[in-house]
Amino acid sequence: MMKAAFSLLVLLVALSSAFGKYIPKSGKRIPQTLSRGWGDQLIWAQTYEEALYWSRSNNKPLMVIFHLEDCPHSKALKKKFSEDDAIMKKLDEEFVVLNLMYETTDKNLSPDGQYVPRIIFVDPSMTVRADIAGRYSNRLYAYEPSDTKILFENLKKALKLYKSEL
Repeated sequence: MMKAAFSLLVLLVALSSAFGKYIPKSGKRIPQTLSRGWGDQLIWAQTYEEALYWSRSNNKPLMVIFHLEDCPHSKALKKKFSEDDAIMKKLDEEFVVLNLMYETTDKNLSPDGQYVPRIIFVDPSMTVRADIAGRYSNRLYAYEPSDTKILFENLKKALKLYKSEL
């Protein structure tokens, strides 16, 4: 009787674990990263507060990308951005990076409105660099896929401004 009860218990445990685990049709699991496709080789902060902490601790400027997963403009910029080796190298070596699909409580991060995609720079003293903008007058912090050179220049500008204000 004890053997039968034990066997039944083992069978129930095996069946419950088999039904409880999701396996994709492809049989492979793609790991979810904080990059969300914006540069898997970079180390991304999880929250704005964490990014500010890393920025202060490592004495590096912070770059915040606001985007939406289903936005065609965000998708197009993400593709060009993540394929640009110069941008990836500069960010990896000299910046703290964060990408957000939601607005933060810090209203300084939306100086001219809440739109996506937009990229804002924050220096380690937690000052939002409103003076580092893209090329559009109606959306100051927006970048198009063709604006990767402007974005790279703004990365250099963020570093230069931060280092000159030390």
